[in-house]
Amino acid sequence: MRQPNLSDIALFAAVVEAGGFRAAAQRRGTSASSLSDCVRRLEQELGVRLLNRTTRGLTPTEIGARLLERLRPALDEINAALNDLQEDPQHPVGSLRLHVPGVIARHILPPLLDGFLARYPGIALEVNMDNTFIDVIGAGYDAGIRYEESLAKDMIAIPIGPRRQCFMAVAAPSYLQRHGTPQHPGELSEHRLLGYRFASGKLGVWEFEQDGRTLRIAPEGRLVSSSQDLLIAAACTGHGILYTFEEYIAAHLASGQLQPILHDWWQHFEGPYLYYHSRRHVPAPLRAFVDYVKALNTPDHSSQSPK
Repeated sequence: MRQPNLSDIALFAAVVEAGGFRAAAQRRGTSASSLSDCVRRLEQELGVRLLNRTTRGLTPTEIGARLLERLRPALDEINAALNDLQEDPQHPVGSLRLHVPGVIARHILPPLLDGFLARYPGIALEVNMDNTFIDVIGAGYDAGIRYEESLAKDMIAIPIGPRRQCFMAVAAPSYLQRHGTPQHPGELSEHRLLGYRFASGKLGVWEFEQDGRTLRIAPEGRLVSSSQDLLIAAACTGHGILYTFEEYIAAHLASGQLQPILHDWWQHFEGPYLYYHSRRHVPAPLRAFVDYVKALNTPDHSSQSPK
């Protein structure tokens, strides 16, 4: 058997990670046809089929998956060695792509990024705000930010932002004057509820907790939206009760536009995590961001506390 070209193997891995020739070509700055030729050449040299090609996309064959599992650590080491020749750890240069949910992009990242961008002028940052769960690494992002319950086991997770958060039930004083203040989540069925619809089409369910009990309520009221801003505005003008992240409504609580209710039933949960793949080489921009976040997690930083 002829010894295959190492470059063809690396391109085969890139196609699998991207989920197709077109996506891989965009990341590599080449054409889809040239990547297809490389994979065909590799299959001919090895004498096996590496990819299942269908109208719905590409997936590795069983042999192709086994080959990648064995070779990926070696490919990562080669990339790491080549990158180390060019990287200056004190002055990293390159791009960093993050995938984060809305509450992170609006209320947790802004104060953190101010210092990070000032410290590392050679890093170009791209932040995509999206509340849907996707394969962040497969989609071409360097890292993402999520809450612990949605993290895959093969990810490295670093605490970022506040370590305790909660959902708060609120309503405008005018609404409570007209409709009364509920004293128990079970009374919410008699009220107008403002519901959030995820991009997937799923309606967000409200979960209330007390003494080990959890009550789940589907807010199927007169107003449902995928816009938190719209729901908050509707709550402020007295259209109903809202249950959402504390960070979204802190200013409205301080101004008196919204009033907290059902305080003893609010759902509290652990704060978010920055995560990235444990088996991939960590590029210099991501390494710098991870180190910056870890430094903020130390006890001498009042803005964030350790896990």
